[in-house]
Amino acid sequence: MKSLLTSFFLLFTISTLTYSQERMLEAESAVVTEHDATIKGQKISYTAEAGTQPVWNEDGKPIASLFYTYYERKGVQDRASRPLVISFNGGPGSASVWMHIAYTGPRILEIDDEGYPIQPYGIKENPYSILDVADIVFVNPVNTGYSRILDKEAKKSTFFGVNADIQYLAEWINTFVTRKNRWQSPKYLIGESYGTTRVSGLALALQNAQWMYLNGVILVSPTGLGIDRDGPVAAANRLPYFAAAAWYQKALTAELQQKDLDELLAEVEAFTINELLPAMAMGGFLEESKKKEMAKKMSYYSGIDEKTILQRNLDVDYSFFWKDLLREEGGFTVGRLDSRYRGIDRMEGGERPDFNSELTSWLHSFTPAINYYFRNELNYKTDIKYNMFGPVHPWDRSGDNTGENLRQAMAQNPYLKVMVQSGYYDGATTYFNAKYTMWHLDPSGKMKDRLRFEGYRSGHMMYLRREDLELANDHLREFIKGSLPGKGVPAKY
Repeated sequence: MKSLLTSFFLLFTISTLTYSQERMLEAESAVVTEHDATIKGQKISYTAEAGTQPVWNEDGKPIASLFYTYYERKGVQDRASRPLVISFNGGPGSASVWMHIAYTGPRILEIDDEGYPIQPYGIKENPYSILDVADIVFVNPVNTGYSRILDKEAKKSTFFGVNADIQYLAEWINTFVTRKNRWQSPKYLIGESYGTTRVSGLALALQNAQWMYLNGVILVSPTGLGIDRDGPVAAANRLPYFAAAAWYQKALTAELQQKDLDELLAEVEAFTINELLPAMAMGGFLEESKKKEMAKKMSYYSGIDEKTILQRNLDVDYSFFWKDLLREEGGFTVGRLDSRYRGIDRMEGGERPDFNSELTSWLHSFTPAINYYFRNELNYKTDIKYNMFGPVHPWDRSGDNTGENLRQAMAQNPYLKVMVQSGYYDGATTYFNAKYTMWHLDPSGKMKDRLRFEGYRSGHMMYLRREDLELANDHLREFIKGSLPGKGVPAKY
């Protein structure tokens, strides 16, 4: 009996010691696995490297470490001409997970064809991944995914701000590209949501501080990039998105519902630019008859009651729209990031939804998938929690000149092209604001032939819809191929 008790005590002690060790991220680590995939009907082999790479301070001390996943196609004879895509998600504070396992990576999560979660949770092959034409690295900024601050004395302001984020990530990218011997490769940045702020700033920071020149920048569901659009412009620019969401939810008149979405949006955009914006610029001095005329047309295109629009002086905010659109049609709310999704609130009254119906749906499917994928398919095992959304606040948003940064990078680099991808049902970073950003990115108009816009019949993560997953990846593939200059073609005007 004494021997049994002793054995039990030793087992308990070992177990306690095992689970009481400090949970720390390794500054440097890498696990490489080999895989095959069939992409666009072609079988390819590739390696996947899941690992961490440090962020150093000026004294060369590791103060943080970023987790990354790097996919490299095998059997490539000329790596110097092989494009490298560097991918970021947004937030700020969001892990590099959404585009990784739902858009461009070789493996995607199990969801239905419209993007809704299904069980059992899992991962499957992505037949539309861009890995056939480019290698990809998915980067997690500090406190997202497995990335963490290592030095407790490090100031959070080193990482958490528009310009701080750009500065340390530019240094990190330089190291990564050097370690992987990819300096000769054509390089692309792709960012989603706040990631578009990040990559727009990085385009110039890489060029001016790291002397690294890009071939392309892809802005997926872009933010405002510091480009002014306050007052009447901000209010008027909402209407095309309202129309798209209302059309999807069948909240418009039979006349409008019978139109194709592209036809409807062209009509609404023309009204917004040519009539609504000039009227709203008059503010309180707009003639009452004209105000009623605008409210009637806005109601027609948005599905929101005319009287309600007048009560709000033609300025209907997003939150109210999400709450009110279906208030009389079952009392559902519609999603912020994707207005195809519906939610149920505690009560039908009120000014805003209780929760974002699309985000909770996405977390439902993404979180199990990414945690399973790293441990079981990429063999990266750690007790660090994978932060889908990490603590990065307060975030310093001052000095956001990222739109101008991108313009300047394009002006200095004749090779550099930009593509914008937006979902029509995205109410957070609307497609029409994305167009507005593109229109005002280069006020001179001299580089407009190097700017491209693509819209999709889905939301913020347009790739969750199977049809758009294929289409959007094909657009990326075209963009990459189309931005590779011919051999010997100089970068000059």
